Amino acid sequence: MQQPSFVFTWPNLRGVVAGAGLVILCGCTATTGEVSGQDGKLQSIIEPSLLAAAAAAESRYDYETAANSYRSLLQRHPDDGAMTLRLAQALRYSGKADQAIALLTPLAAERPEPAALIQLGKAHLAADHLDLALRYLDQARELAPGDWEAHSAIGVAYDYQGKFDKAEAAYREALRLSPDNPTVLNNLGLSQAQAGNLAAAVETLRKAANQPQSPAQIRQNLALVLALSGDAEGAERFARMDLPPAILRDNVAYYRSLADRY
Repeated sequence: MQQPSFVFTWPNLRGVVAGAGLVILCGCTATTGEVSGQDGKLQSIIEPSLLAAAAAAESRYDYETAANSYRSLLQRHPDDGAMTLRLAQALRYSGKADQAIALLTPLAAERPEPAALIQLGKAHLAADHLDLALRYLDQARELAPGDWEAHSAIGVAYDYQGKFDKAEAAYREALRLSPDNPTVLNNLGLSQAQAGNLAAAVETLRKAANQPQSPAQIRQNLALVLALSGDAEGAERFARMDLPPAILRDNVAYYRSLADRY
């Protein structure tokens, strides 16, 4: 049976945890310097176009194209830390974690601020450098103990290590700081699924999916966990919310096979 082409598949839920919690939010805003004359007029046209192209690419999960747009913007503003974070995130999402690490390491050394440290920690997570990931994420948490994203990313790191109790504690702290945050709820639900608590995972992912502006990834993760719980109809219902017909057909067939298997 062909595996679904939109969502991550069991038993590789470790990849789901890392992917879903880091795809949902960006939190970076680009800044541009003042320009003048004809070059300034040209940049006033080009730069919003590049930002719009990057946003459009991200909306369709085309992170390689988004990275190209951010790279062009960063060439114009090499000291723009926020643009560096956006490019690093797009690189990580497109499977180029090593490039993200190379980009972020000097930034974090020069400006050891929580946002840069969190993104660097996530890049090391994506590259399977767990010790380095935890080092940077712990540093970010110490600098900004009220930053939910640091706690959530630490939870992901613990999930990678199979330390599900510690992961849940980290997610609970993130939720205390940011109640009903769909990213954290998604990560917690996937952690519970990895730990074998599918009933709790379904409940948590339902709550995540019901949050305003909850993205498609969460609904499809819920569909996957419903299938693992034996609820093929529920899985199909959520799959139909977002997927195009060709992908939907393959995913529904896969979910039915999972429901029968588990």
